[in-house]
Amino acid sequence: MLLFKGDDLRPVLAEAIANKCQVILAKDDGVYFMSEKCERTAEGNPKHIAYAVGCNPTIDAFDDWWDLAGAELGGSDFGECFDPQESVFARIVKGGCDLKLAATATHLCIEPVSLGTSNS
Repeated sequence: MLLFKGDDLRPVLAEAIANKCQVILAKDDGVYFMSEKCERTAEGNPKHIAYAVGCNPTIDAFDDWWDLAGAELGGSDFGECFDPQESVFARIVKGGCDLKLAATATHLCIEPVSLGTSNS
């Protein structure tokens, strides 16, 4: 199971909703959500990125995030699109929730978790 903090996801979701586009879950250089159409930094990187806890290559050691990402999502890089208007994301936008991501060999499961219960 991977956890995305609501405080990190809200700007990504707000940007996708404002731009009427999808949010992308990516596993490549970390595991993160970003808006399909997004504002970029001077370096060309998305301004708003929500990394999974423990899978942020700018703060987590490579071997740590790589192993966690691989254990949870397999070895291949991928991108999966989601509609930011889905009810699961509405709970994040309203506040008070984080997002839990679990994967099987064929499915991704995302669900909001109330703050304080997301450590399981």
